[in-house]
Amino acid sequence: MLPSLFISHGSPMLALQPGASGPALARLANTLPRPKAILVVSAHWETRELLVTGSTRPETWHDFYGFPPALYAVQYPAPGDPTLAGQVSELLQSAGLPAQLDAQRPFDHGAWVPLSLMYPDASIPVVQVSLPSHMGPALQVRVGKALAGLRGEGVLLIGSGSITHNLGELDWHAGPDVIEPWAQAFRDWVVEKLQADDQEALLGYRQQAPFAVRNHPSDEHLLPLFFALGAGGKFAVVHQGFTLGALGMDIYRFD
Repeated sequence: MLPSLFISHGSPMLALQPGASGPALARLANTLPRPKAILVVSAHWETRELLVTGSTRPETWHDFYGFPPALYAVQYPAPGDPTLAGQVSELLQSAGLPAQLDAQRPFDHGAWVPLSLMYPDASIPVVQVSLPSHMGPALQVRVGKALAGLRGEGVLLIGSGSITHNLGELDWHAGPDVIEPWAQAFRDWVVEKLQADDQEALLGYRQQAPFAVRNHPSDEHLLPLFFALGAGGKFAVVHQGFTLGALGMDIYRFD
């Protein structure tokens, strides 16, 4: 059975400057059975209600600005999977979580950037599920639980966000060894609670974790972690690190 994953996708430049995360993602992909399909919950598809990509051939969306032209030339032409999208919608509906298909939605960079490092041939079908971020982490645990059975059918479930995400406090000149203490304290608290399977504390992270609001002024980038948590089992750290002083690049798996 495939695990569920939480991937900190960092800056869009990860696609061109993979640093330590790129090799970690490639190694992870090489250790897993090749998925028949991939399902991604990305921090960059916030909606009011649950939506599922239904296109047969989603486009690659460069949903950012101010980056080098080479990044806008990157394409990830993976196919969609309307049959899987319909199955996902039905599973969510059965769990009391109505979802609609979106036949127009392209792949946002929260999906295609990490996948371009894991499966660069772009041959595995990809479906995205949206993130109703206003409904908080408990909903994402429910979504993960509703879709967990897909892991046994060869579908790789990925929550793509960031373990820390305060863009206003990044040091764009910091080397890889520079880590802000407030960012590390938050990351370490999350890992500790995941290792202890303390879901009550995790669900209340904004009140309980050190420097929670400083690390996540808004919580859309941490919410995909709760999807992966709900979809998976035993927690393990795949990769840890920081870039730009405070942007966590951790990768976790739930078997």
